[in-house]
Amino acid sequence: PAEERALPDREQRGAVSEQVRSAAAAGVLAADELHGSLIQSIVDVARAIFSAKAASILLLDEDAGELVFDGVSGEGSETLIGRRFPADTGIAGWVLTTRQPLVLENVGSDPRFSQEAADSTGYVPKAMMTVPLLHEDRALGVLNVLDRAQDKSFTLAEMELLGLFANQASIALELRLRGRRAGEALDGVGEDMGAVASFAATL
Repeated sequence: PAEERALPDREQRGAVSEQVRSAAAAGVLAADELHGSLIQSIVDVARAIFSAKAASILLLDEDAGELVFDGVSGEGSETLIGRRFPADTGIAGWVLTTRQPLVLENVGSDPRFSQEAADSTGYVPKAMMTVPLLHEDRALGVLNVLDRAQDKSFTLAEMELLGLFANQASIALELRLRGRRAGEALDGVGEDMGAVASFAATL
């Protein structure tokens, strides 16, 4: 009889566990989508304010040692999301490593510029501003603004303004990374989720 009573309890806990897991997963996916929209808004506004032909956010994948296009506005917006290249490559890699912003009016003449990486994106800029995305003591990625629509140089004051955008992007990126880590944790919970669900049901 005790065993017969235990069986429904286990089944019930299993059902609750799956419900909790599904609800948590839905929350993670919703948060990831929301923060993705925020990042896209940041690059869209940055491109508009600076009258640029393109703007992009590249996120650092620490495990792979690569920079990944996470938000793109303008040139390359339909093809670059998810594109990767080594994190120490080109202007973006230099800014990420040194954590220093950079303004270049002629990128082709700068030894830090990677022609190969630029060619792979399908768009080779002439001028660019790049600032690091920093959260506390971590470098999360970089924010780029490429080429003015008019023949006008980027200024230091504008780079400071771009830095403000970078601060907002860093917050969004950190929240998105936390959401992804939560999603990965959900994938490996197994029996522990049953305990969580049981505790939640008790409460």
